Amino acid sequence: MSLSSILSADAIDSAIKDCQAADSFCPKKFFQMCGLSKKSAQDVKKVFGILDNDGSGFIEEEELKFFLQRFSPGARVLTDKETKAFLCAADDDSDGRIGADGEKISISCIVSEFLSAEMSWRRRRRSSRSI
Repeated sequence: MSLSSILSADAIDSAIKDCQAADSFCPKKFFQMCGLSKKSAQDVKKVFGILDNDGSGFIEEEELKFFLQRFSPGARVLTDKETKAFLCAADDDSDGRIGADGEKISISCIVSEFLSAEMSWRRRRRSSRSI
């Protein structure tokens, strides 16, 4: 199964183009642009399965680096800074990976976790600028 069977190829292309520059990747914006934030939990689970390159039930940091390339093979690799921020936003149990918690895969929460973490990050960033 390919991501374009779940998401629009045009939407994926637009999302990839939006974050071509190093350190410009924003998970919230990317998920919105490619349409993933509007998908059902079942579709998000399918996307997770595609992103979980080794089939471990987790997305580890090494897999996350190539996140954009899973959407489009010619896309850039995430920078270390982007990868760590992305992992931090989605790693709800601080084990250094995104995914399974016992038998329950936390896929259905991933998009909302990314979105809420992004909002929290932006609030912290704004408040640190005002100090």
